[in-house]
Amino acid sequence: MKISLNWLKQFVEINENAQELDELLTGTGLEVESIERHEAILGGLQGFVVGEVLTCERFEVKEKQLSLTTVDIGTGTPSQVICGASNVDAGQKVIVATVGTTLYDHAAGKAIFQITSKKTYGHLSEGMICAEDELGLGTSHDGILVLDTELPNGTPAAQYFNLEADLLVEIGLTPNRADAASHWGVARDVKAKTGRAITLPSVENFKVENNNFPIELVVEKPEDCPRFCGVTIDGVKVQDSPEWLRKYLETIGLRPINNIVDITNYICHGLGQPMHAYDWHAIKGQKIVVKTLEAGTKFTTLDEVERTLGETDLMICDAEEAVGIAGVFGGMKSGIKPETTRVYLEVAYFDPASVRKTAQRHGLKTDASFRFERGTDPKAKLFALKHAALLIQELAGGVVASEVTDFYPSPIADFNIKVLYKNIDRLIGKKLEKTLIKDILTALDIQIQDENEDGFTAIVPPFRVDVTREADVIEEILRIYGFNNIELSENLGTDYLSSFPAKDRDNLQLKLSQILAANGFNEIITNSLTKPVYAELIKADLPNDNVEILNKLSEDLGVMRQTMLFSGLEVLAYNINRRQKDLRVFDFGKTYHKINDKYVEKRHLAIFITGNTENETWQMKSQKVAFHTLASAVNKVLGSLGVKNFDSKPLENSATFEYGLSYLVNKKEVVKLGLVKPNVAKKAEVKQHVFFADIDWDYLFKQYNDKAVFAELPKFPEVRRDLSLVIDKTVSFDQIQKFARNYEKNLLKQINVFDVYQGDNLGEGKKSYSVSFTLQDYEQTLTDKVIDKTMEKLMGAFEKEIGAVIRK
Repeated sequence: MKISLNWLKQFVEINENAQELDELLTGTGLEVESIERHEAILGGLQGFVVGEVLTCERFEVKEKQLSLTTVDIGTGTPSQVICGASNVDAGQKVIVATVGTTLYDHAAGKAIFQITSKKTYGHLSEGMICAEDELGLGTSHDGILVLDTELPNGTPAAQYFNLEADLLVEIGLTPNRADAASHWGVARDVKAKTGRAITLPSVENFKVENNNFPIELVVEKPEDCPRFCGVTIDGVKVQDSPEWLRKYLETIGLRPINNIVDITNYICHGLGQPMHAYDWHAIKGQKIVVKTLEAGTKFTTLDEVERTLGETDLMICDAEEAVGIAGVFGGMKSGIKPETTRVYLEVAYFDPASVRKTAQRHGLKTDASFRFERGTDPKAKLFALKHAALLIQELAGGVVASEVTDFYPSPIADFNIKVLYKNIDRLIGKKLEKTLIKDILTALDIQIQDENEDGFTAIVPPFRVDVTREADVIEEILRIYGFNNIELSENLGTDYLSSFPAKDRDNLQLKLSQILAANGFNEIITNSLTKPVYAELIKADLPNDNVEILNKLSEDLGVMRQTMLFSGLEVLAYNINRRQKDLRVFDFGKTYHKINDKYVEKRHLAIFITGNTENETWQMKSQKVAFHTLASAVNKVLGSLGVKNFDSKPLENSATFEYGLSYLVNKKEVVKLGLVKPNVAKKAEVKQHVFFADIDWDYLFKQYNDKAVFAELPKFPEVRRDLSLVIDKTVSFDQIQKFARNYEKNLLKQINVFDVYQGDNLGEGKKSYSVSFTLQDYEQTLTDKVIDKTMEKLMGAFEKEIGAVIRK
């Protein structure tokens, strides 16, 4: 948001320099992003002063008439200046460019040279008496500019011409501070911080001359338009705005248009009250109706763009058609024209949610919608209307030719908020005097009622849309008191009004991110909106309905995703197309589902691996990623979450995976991982193998326990024994592990497959696993007798349960 310092001074006294103003505003929460000098003309007439010619002697050089003058420029010692203008004479008041002043080519927009003290035609010259074009005030070079003024010598020329430079203050306005989206709003914070009074323009001279040209008002949607004020002004003359108004608007980056439109912009940015001026003759039937129109209705806005209306778009209409989009943009037909002589002024309060939806639907961001969708002051509407009417009469002539219409059936009430002194002390971390608290709130236009020893009721005006809770009121006290005024001491502490969960999801997510990053993964953040065709492709794996977007921007972003798969595949495709083919990425995100007409969100962790595990070098060939590359990463995630024991089963009849596994914790499926089917990956334009894991982050977070159990390192050695098992091809290593652990729960610590063999000599449908078993007793050294007995028990189990043949 842009603020003109000179404009701000119309509301409140500003004595601070740029740095002090920066600190003052930033301290109140209005963070100053930049302060720039804004000059009406190039150079801002710096170095040019009012001077008086004391003496003037003519002389001639090479048939050229010159004058040797002495000029009083207010320094106490007259300056000698050589002047070539024929109209210079003693006793004149002139503009002098003093030594060090830079002169500009105003047409080209660049500096020409700098005035120095030097000999000119044999005489010392200490400046230059200026013509109009040399100042950038015109094009005339017929002679020097002679002034008619009583200003003292040495007065800056910018002051004489009323061209003093302005400061443009850029404020990074946070969305909650709608009250500060104007010069008046910023002045309120200056007032609260400094105690200086605010000066508002007087509207006492506003009066209705006649009721010859009324406009009938009908509000069909009062819930979207709680207040609407209007008045007619007759006999206006549309012309250029005066210099002071143009300068204010130009400083904040607005282009002056004409006096009527400029006044509406002046009110919008000055008082924070967006308003609109209509050509009275263009309002058909002299009637204004606030309503919605049938979806699909066409409407041309002021930018000459035809727009298609939605059924919820609130419109300003006349007796026959729409004339403006309420709170967003005016219409082409009813705008102010050079020939306009009668104006209808409108100031309204529109529901912020309604304006926000309409502005987003049409992709329009105007100064009006910026303020309306955050919330304007419903109580200031009449004041803004009367001030605008008086300005129009001053700058364009005319008389008020209708009664003021004020539709306001249900006035918006103040916020009544109970505040306890003990909570103020808890949240601020410092005990403030009660009188100071009340003074700050009063300076912020917040009234105090029902005060007692424990607290009070704060009556907050509705223009403070962000102050609705006790914590908000306390924040107001703190930002005006000053964050920097809270001393840091050994026993300083603050409290909070809400409780925090025992487990912190964000911290745990950060922990997992660091683990994955340490293993070569990069985090991605993907869009929740996706293509409907993706869900159709793997519909068998997605039993729920899509969550469709009502006001979708395109068909490609028409639904909310039910799976994290395709969002990640699109990221892979983007990188692969840029020759980055070896990728490991992960994504924490949400999926969205419609279940029995209810909307459900679920959190997931998605992991993707594609390409090679290692780049090719002279020492080794590149190796492509495999299923176990992904499984290893998933197991590390589960291990960091404390999930040690889980069951697995093959994924069968999956529309997503070519092959893979499903991990179950407490009989609930928490992970699916495997190779993505090539046709599924190809739909997202990925043509290489992709391994994908989908982890139920919500469930695993609930199961997470940060309590760690430590055990003493075993003192006794472990023993390894190997077996070669000939088994059916249908038997998995997972089955072998389960049987082994069921039969030996005490001594068996680890099982590992170190070789797999298949051949004709084993028989049809057979394979051989070479398996190692690690045995250990924490209490004593294992004897051969115990080891042999344990292995015999395991071999018997394998022969009985899975029909294994033990190769000896």
